[in-house]
Amino acid sequence: MKTTLLPIIRFFALLAIIQLAPPKWVTGEDFNFLLIMVDDLGKEWISCYGSEDVKTPHIDELAAEGMRFTNYYCMPQCTPSRVTLLTGQYPFRHGWVNHWDVPRWGGGCSFDPEKNPSFPKSLREAGWKTVVAGKWQIDDFRQEPKAMQQAGFDHYCMWTGYETGNPKSGKRYQDPYIFCDGKSSSRPGKFGPDVFADYLVDFIDQADNQPFFMYFPMVLTHDPLVATPAEPKANTKLAKHKAMVRYTDELVGRLLDALEKNHLRKKTIVIFTTDNGSSQRITGHINGEAIRGGKSKTSEQGICVPLIASCPGTIPSGVVSQALVDLTDLSTTLCDLAGVPWKNSNRDGHSFQPVLRGAAVDTSREWIMAMGGGNHAKLTTAGVENQYWFRDRVLRNKHYKIYIGSDRKPQKLVHLANDPNEMEDLLASKDPEVNTARRIFRNAVEQMPKQDADPKYSPLSQRPWYLQPTTPSQVWKDGFPGNRLP
Repeated sequence: MKTTLLPIIRFFALLAIIQLAPPKWVTGEDFNFLLIMVDDLGKEWISCYGSEDVKTPHIDELAAEGMRFTNYYCMPQCTPSRVTLLTGQYPFRHGWVNHWDVPRWGGGCSFDPEKNPSFPKSLREAGWKTVVAGKWQIDDFRQEPKAMQQAGFDHYCMWTGYETGNPKSGKRYQDPYIFCDGKSSSRPGKFGPDVFADYLVDFIDQADNQPFFMYFPMVLTHDPLVATPAEPKANTKLAKHKAMVRYTDELVGRLLDALEKNHLRKKTIVIFTTDNGSSQRITGHINGEAIRGGKSKTSEQGICVPLIASCPGTIPSGVVSQALVDLTDLSTTLCDLAGVPWKNSNRDGHSFQPVLRGAAVDTSREWIMAMGGGNHAKLTTAGVENQYWFRDRVLRNKHYKIYIGSDRKPQKLVHLANDPNEMEDLLASKDPEVNTARRIFRNAVEQMPKQDADPKYSPLSQRPWYLQPTTPSQVWKDGFPGNRLP
């Protein structure tokens, strides 16, 4: 009897082991991550998305070897996008609803990882080496010399953003001012994007068997528009912008080559995206149509930006995905890919790992969202506060998009698939399909807090280099202190 049962017992024991020990893809064992986020660049400047003005062969190759998303939302401006990426939370939750340039405008404000979750900390605690190079702008390194370590990074080479009272710090391109592994200094004769890329390439060249997470928030293609080392004679606004886009592509290629040279390309999941659309001063073309940049706007040009994921042999190649994804999902998905618990019970993101591994076509989302635009924040006696209790926002599914005003009421509803230029307002439509979409969006908004959070931080002491009151925008006409608008 025992002899007869033994094979059966072994079979079920083996089955249990298989179920308890998921494959490497699920656990993330041995996988590295490279997350590239370009500054101010819309789809109209990436050739695999249809750009007619420039060619981006390295980014195109990344898409050909992986998955390109068409329905991906970020926030419309810099700070909200960067904090949303780190926290996996929408701005109404983490409080950075408006752009706030910390080293320039001060106010005792900073990205406080003690009060805000930062997913690189979870990866580091689980054994990943963490490295970042590029633009930060949400801390002042003069007051917070350990800000990068506290946010979860072992190694860093950063442009902090312009530091009030320190004019040389404004340089991110020629002769850049850089905070690297604990020390700030100018780099005469250097081109900032090269410094950041070289730092990451050196890290790749020295990589051992320990998995790593590498974050490359580029300073390109944000203004000021400049000529690049590859095109030093570019002398018009448009020529310089095109040169900067092409140099962005070149840097992507430089990192991919380093991974390939070190036999890490098939062990590294590469994510390419941007923080918001292009500057409104720049116009590109797709399919013969002029596309004006939409930065700071919740039009599709401002928030529906490139997202590409690639890992040969792991992520299916040549896939164009219409799955709904937004910026809150990246941190959740990266931790999911790594098999690392994401220590953030208040996250808004959904993992789209099943889509990346080809096991699903769609995500679990009914809608994606972007919110804000414009610098409607102010410094008061209580600190940095958002001017509006409830910032305007947009929600969309694969077909419909709704604009919600600061009064929480719908302002406009469009059918994106039929009306990509958002010209026809369907709010009054009685079509059953429109009614269903309207109800889903309304229910989503009703579940959101009635009041947006303000940035969460322990105030830093004011320094002589800060202006008081700080007034980063002319929209703050009522001075200091002030009251938020109802």
